Parts: sequence; C-alpha cells; structure tokens
Amino acid sequence: MKETNTLIVGASIAGLASASTLQKRNIECLIIEKESQVATPWRKHYDRLHLHTSKGLSNLPYKKFDRSVARYPSRQQVVDYLVDYQRAFNINPLLSTEATSIKKQGDRWIIETNNGVYKSKYVIIATGPFGKPKPISFKGMETFPGKVLHSYEYKTGKDFKGKEVLVVGFGNSACEIAFDLFEQGAKPSMSVRSPVNVVPRDLFGIPILKLSLLLSHFPPRVADAINAPFMRLRFGDITKLGLKKMPYGAFQQIQKDGTIPVLDIGTLKHIREGHISVFNDIDFIEGKTIHFTDGTKENFDSIIASIGYYRDYAEIIDVDKSRFDDLKVCVDKQKYFGKDGLYFCGFWIGPTGQIREISLDAQKIARDIARKETLLSAAM
Repeated sequence: MKETNTLIVGASIAGLASASTLQKRNIECLIIEKESQVATPWRKHYDRLHLHTSKGLSNLPYKKFDRSVARYPSRQQVVDYLVDYQRAFNINPLLSTEATSIKKQGDRWIIETNNGVYKSKYVIIATGPFGKPKPISFKGMETFPGKVLHSYEYKTGKDFKGKEVLVVGFGNSACEIAFDLFEQGAKPSMSVRSPVNVVPRDLFGIPILKLSLLLSHFPPRVADAINAPFMRLRFGDITKLGLKKMPYGAFQQIQKDGTIPVLDIGTLKHIREGHISVFNDIDFIEGKTIHFTDGTKENFDSIIASIGYYRDYAEIIDVDKSRFDDLKVCVDKQKYFGKDGLYFCGFWIGPTGQIREISLDAQKIARDIARKETLLSAAM
C-alpha cells in the first residue's frame, strides 16, 4: 500500500489546479487519472468549442493564458494551456489509474484503484459534477433511419453538410452545436422543451462575466432585477422566437437550479434570421418524421441530443450521501468542507465562471490542508 499526504482524483482542470496549489505550500500530493492523458474532457469536446468565459477570468492559479490567445480561447488552446500548466508545475499524474473505492479507515483514507491501493490523510475529488451522459430515449426512436447521437459524440458540422439536423436542447452546447452546423453548411433546427434564460457573452464590449462579478455582491433576485432591462434591450422578447422565458432570471436560475443560463454567441441572431428553426418538445418519431407536442411535424436526417449528464457526485466514495447536498453551494458556505479530510474541487456551479471558481476552490482547499498540517505539527 502506497501512502501520500493528499491524493487527488482527476487530472483535468480541477485536479491540476489542486496539485499546483498544494505544491506552492510544499504539501506532498499524488494525482491519479483514469484516462491515458491529462485534460481528457477538453480533448474530446467538439472542434468548434470555445470558452464562453474570457481568458482573463478563466486561468488557473499562478499561470495566465498566453497573450497571443484570443479573449475566448478555443478548445485546442485550452488543451494546450492545460498541458503547458502540467509541465510548468511538473505535475506527473498516475495515468490509466481509476479509483474504484474511497473510504475512511481510522485517520486515513483508503483509495482502491485498478493499479493498487493508496493511503492518504486527505482526498480531493476533482472529477467534476457531471458523470455519465444521459441516455437518449424518444418514443418511436427505433423507427428513425438517420444518425442519432449524444452531444458528447458530436465533433463537427462538416459531418452533416446539406443535412436537416435536429438539435435537442437549448443549453450552451446545444446552441453552439446549432451555430456550428449552420456554419458548416447543414440545416439546423432546435427542439426546446423547457423555459430558458439567455444572456449575451459580451455586453457593450465587456465580457458578461465581469458584469456578473459586480452583480454577484447583490442577492440573486436583486441582481436579476438590475440585469433585466439590459437583457430586454439586447434580445427583445425571446418568446417571439419560439422560446419560453424562465419565470426568474439568470442569477436565481444558478441558485435554484444549479444550472447556468445560455451565454449567447450569436445563435439567437441566426434564429431571428431564419437560419436556425425552433420547435417544441418531441412528442414521437415516425420514420424520418418527428412530431412535436404542439402538433407540428418535420422530416430530419439526423438528431443530436444535447440532453446533459447525470450528476453522480463520485458514487465510489463511502460517505453519507446527504453530504453531497453541500456541493450545491460554494466552499465558503459548505457545512462539511474538509470534514474528515475530504474535499471537492470544482463541483459548485456559480455565476462568475466555472474555471474561475475551480481556481478559487483549489486555493481554499490547499490553504485549509496547510492549516491542518500546521496544527498537527504544533500538537506533536
């Protein structure tokens, strides 16, 4: 059994940030990663993907994006940044090593993996809140002759040039995929079931994230009230585009639902100009014909289901599952933050950008572990 002070599970954004912050405090750590390389989620995303948050507020601790990188880095630029980050801090994860069980025994954590058993004082779960893709299931789907895939399988609109494609969903991935399909010569439509909030990626030339940072000091309801006139000025009445508006604004959406609003990169403009059609929720499928809940129907060649992922919250951890309710708030407000030496980095969905929150989480976790180590040393 190999022993380390802190074991980190996951070697993408949250895991790398956790490792660097511990290094800065001279705290021994070991990072394990089930894939054969770091930053695997970003390597697997669709080609067109860009950060929806500006690079100035999306870097990890101690290292900024290169000045040559655009305000909103591409998927490949994020991968390059993370690989450079790994090298800069000499982070050497144990690759192809998947945790299968994490449980507390006495004053240590025992982590069982496919490559042996590890023991540590502290564990940082850095795998993120989203696990397995939700299964695709539509009534009559077995009769559809075309391609049906989950958004995680989507790579480029070039594969659908000239095709009628239905994108199911209206989150950030769905909207960018529809945008990409149009750019690459496909004929995209979107099936939207739920009410939505849409905010611009930039407002008056300023990244919306910077404005969110200012508004985050207000209660969510107040922040939404301040924000509402600007959204109406920017987008007008989105119900005229076939969309349903949420009964509350973006800040309350994050607080109540734990989901982020759509950061519009131009999809609404394409909808308004007729380049992307909007339909209701799918009722049933009959061959190439898709019937919608409002009675309309249309023929399609392919379906891309951007329906999200399960929040499995690392079910391999042997703790009271009620503890995962803690992850719905930031680490400063978590009741069980660091309890028994267990930490979660990057699980809270906040209004000021996921990568920014991961960077803050990692530093707070490292600071708390250093504090505990100091207390232990003083007690000896």
